[in-house]
Amino acid sequence: MKLGIMQPYFFPYFGHFALIAAVDEWIVFDVTQYTPKTWMNRNRILHPNPNAKETWQYLSVPLANGSISIRTHEARVLDLAGTQASMLGKLSAFRRHAPFYAQVSELVREAFAGAHDDSPGDDSPGDASLVALNVSTLRTVCRYLGMPFSYRICSTLELEFPQRMEAGDWAPFICEALGATGYVNPASGRSLFDPARFARIDVALQFAEVAAFAYDPAPYRYEPHLSIIDVLLWNPPERVAQALRSHLALAAA
Repeated sequence: MKLGIMQPYFFPYFGHFALIAAVDEWIVFDVTQYTPKTWMNRNRILHPNPNAKETWQYLSVPLANGSISIRTHEARVLDLAGTQASMLGKLSAFRRHAPFYAQVSELVREAFAGAHDDSPGDDSPGDASLVALNVSTLRTVCRYLGMPFSYRICSTLELEFPQRMEAGDWAPFICEALGATGYVNPASGRSLFDPARFARIDVALQFAEVAAFAYDPAPYRYEPHLSIIDVLLWNPPERVAQALRSHLALAAA
């Protein structure tokens, strides 16, 4: 079993889904301190004004309790329905030009509905778990692309972590605890990991390089590394699914 382990991001970029496609099981890493103003509660799409100085705009998820005093799995969305409405409003600017506007709008509705279904009731502040929302975005996009998505949420696994954990400690610990045979991490995190440590627990360590996926969003200017939402507005799901495989390269540690 080859694992990927990442924080729960909001409609993450193309490379995140390429990593999902490269593993057998995805671990939603939600047990550490929450960090505000990260890709967990915001992402970017193209700016609706082709002549604007900035080529992109934020899609944001306001939180009821977003601070460093909580764990990621405790973060709550302030207004799920309002966030959905705001996002759909921003997407409506592309109605005339984006060929897959209708499909993506429906995908967003499905993702938000899934977050509501997966969240606990009224006993928590806010009306949805941020983790539930972000997992629902992953699940919904993978389904749209015809891509399998087997996942587990770290905070529900009842793992007994040591009190002191460095950045490079989490992945080997989780891999060993879950009986993984392989682990794939983005190449940008290569310096965090000691290959010998993975070898000692018989886990094959690999690093993923994902080439940029360029497309033509005319009349707008192409901007790399935007949310998968932007990719899907301008490309058929079959092309995106194929690119997730062809743009990925795995290298041994």
